[in-house]
Amino acid sequence: MRIKDAMSTAVVSVGPNHTLRQAAELMSSRHVGAAVVIDPESAGHGILTERDILHCAAKGLDLDAETVVGHLTSDLVYGDPEWGLREAAHVMVRGGFRHLVVVGDEQVEGVLSVRDIVRVWSSGLADLSAATIGLSASPCFVDIATKLPPNAP
Repeated sequence: MRIKDAMSTAVVSVGPNHTLRQAAELMSSRHVGAAVVIDPESAGHGILTERDILHCAAKGLDLDAETVVGHLTSDLVYGDPEWGLREAAHVMVRGGFRHLVVVGDEQVEGVLSVRDIVRVWSSGLADLSAATIGLSASPCFVDIATKLPPNAP
C-alpha cells in the first residue's frame, strides 16, 4: 500500500504567528496530532506537533503569548505520495518522528501519521488472521486486564 492510500488529506494548517493555544485548539477540534505550518514569506513548510505544545506547557510557557514560529520544526523530511508504507515507516523511525508531511507536485497533499500506518497494518493483519482460520474479517479484542497477575499495577 502507498502513502497516498493511508494518509489524511484533511490537513490542519496554521501560520507562524498563531499562538500555541490557537494551534492547540484547532488541532484538538480536528482530532489531529500535528499541524502544517505555512509561512508565505518562507520557502518550505514546518510542522507543529502536540509534543511541541506539551513541552512548552511543561516549561510553564504562556500558550497565549508564545507563537508557533518559535516552536515548530522547519527541517522537515517530506514523503512522496507514491512511497510504500514500509518505506515511510522506515524513514519515520530513522528520523524519530511520528508525522510525515506528504508533498506531491510541490503541494502539501496530506499528512501520514504513525496511527495511520498502524491502522492500515492492523487491518491487514486482522484480514490475514481471519482468512487463515476461516473467519470473517473483524477485529478481535482481548481483555488484557484478565491476563495480568493479581498485583500488577
